[in-house]
Amino acid sequence: MKAIEELNLPTDRKYSDDHEWAIQEGDTILIGISDYAQDQLGDIVFVEMPEPGESFNKGDEFGTLESVKAVSEMFIPISGEVVASNESLEDSPELVNQDPYANWIIKIRPSNPEELTELLSKEQYVQLLQQ
Repeated sequence: MKAIEELNLPTDRKYSDDHEWAIQEGDTILIGISDYAQDQLGDIVFVEMPEPGESFNKGDEFGTLESVKAVSEMFIPISGEVVASNESLEDSPELVNQDPYANWIIKIRPSNPEELTELLSKEQYVQLLQQ
C-alpha cells in the first residue's frame, strides 16, 4: 500500500468521498477511480460498466470493480447520462491499476453541471484520506 504522500492525485480534477474522480472535457465529464482506490483494491481483474444511454443520479451505483481482493461498487459523483464506457477496460481491466487517470471508466453528459463544484479538491481529498 502506498503512503498518502506517494499517491498520484492530479489537481486538474475533483474527487468524491467514495474515491472516484471527475474532470470536465468539453460538454462531457470523464469519471474514474483515484490512485488511492486502485491501490487499496489491488490487481483489478474485471470492470462492470453501464451501457451508453443509462442515466444516474449523483451517488447512484454505476458499476463494480472486481479485484483479486474484493468486489467494490463505484458511485457516480455527478448526475447524468452515460455517453461512453471505456471499452478498452473490458479486455484489459489492469489498465486502471497502471494509470487510473488516463484510463477513465465512463463519460457522461451531466444533467446538473453545478454538482462538479460540490466535489473535493485534491487538498480536501488528501484531508479525507488522512482521517
